[in-house]
Amino acid sequence: MGPFGTVLVVPMFPELREEFDASNAAVGLTFSLYLLPFAVALLVSGTLGERWGRRRTVRGTYIVYAVASILCAVAPSLGVLIAARALQGVANAFITPLLLAGLAEMVPADRFGRATGFYSSFQAFGGGLGPIVGGVAADVEWRAAFVGAAVVAMVLASSPPDGEPRPNTSAPRLRPLLTRRMVLLGVGFLLAAAGPVGVAVLVGVAARDELGLSGSAAGFILFLGAMSALALGPVWGRLLDRLGLRVATLGSAAMAVVAAGSLGLVESGPALAVGWGVGGGLVAALVVAYQAMGATIAPDNRGGALSFLLSFRFVGHALGPIVLLPLFDWSYAGTFAAAGALGLVTLAILIAVGPGSSDVDAVS
Repeated sequence: MGPFGTVLVVPMFPELREEFDASNAAVGLTFSLYLLPFAVALLVSGTLGERWGRRRTVRGTYIVYAVASILCAVAPSLGVLIAARALQGVANAFITPLLLAGLAEMVPADRFGRATGFYSSFQAFGGGLGPIVGGVAADVEWRAAFVGAAVVAMVLASSPPDGEPRPNTSAPRLRPLLTRRMVLLGVGFLLAAAGPVGVAVLVGVAARDELGLSGSAAGFILFLGAMSALALGPVWGRLLDRLGLRVATLGSAAMAVVAAGSLGLVESGPALAVGWGVGGGLVAALVVAYQAMGATIAPDNRGGALSFLLSFRFVGHALGPIVLLPLFDWSYAGTFAAAGALGLVTLAILIAVGPGSSDVDAVS
């Protein structure tokens, strides 16, 4: 529901502009103001969820997500839609890190990379399904997409992960996560998300506004990238188990830089479909590696550490379009090159303070 909800609105930007007689910048807030509250809540959501219990927390926030989705579907104004999207984002912050934290305790250390890869594949499927549903809904009735999201969220609320509340004496704390290394790793994730990891937004906008494709066509192109990530997620996970977290993280960062920058060389719909069909899978490797790192770097507070790093990621996703979309007026190729350049800074940070070989061992 997190990746699905994030990108659901991207293919329907033109329809939202017409529906609410709004500017591109105003409609873009339906994306950014989903991510910013999500990112802020992630700073503490994992730690709070571990205290309150994963089962109770995830069930409750799926219900909140469903309510927020209904508010999106019936929104009479853009302001109401933006507020409801923000509530969706806050709810999602209490779901994603707790699911992966539970996974880290369910699988052996030597297979955790593979498990994370499968988990990321399902995330990719959600992220790929979002543009398809959003694109089709944009061509028919955009509000129906949010009704569907509400129904799915209620179904998921009936099957939360295991995890009971933890007594005060064993409740995890946030303060141990506030180290220089964790903050730098978070900044690296922020820059990656603003650039290569978040480049799907640039692909969607380029397809609609630069290449003149329909909402359904743009959604299909984004879906190809997500399906590539779905297929390759387990592959990246197996490589992580084989090579170790440090090598896998550095290699995936380098691939993401190349994948994002090369998209600026394509200038037609079919070429963009092929480019993102390949690039989406390459970029996914960095997400797999970072999520594995977050779930293992602090065994006493897995959910808290992962949500802390993810908060930086989604600030990056929110800021990326704000920084990069105006660059299309300057240069199509230059916009994608700038996205790749942000990934180079991430690579430099990972070289300096990235994970050591002992991090994966911490799972056990």
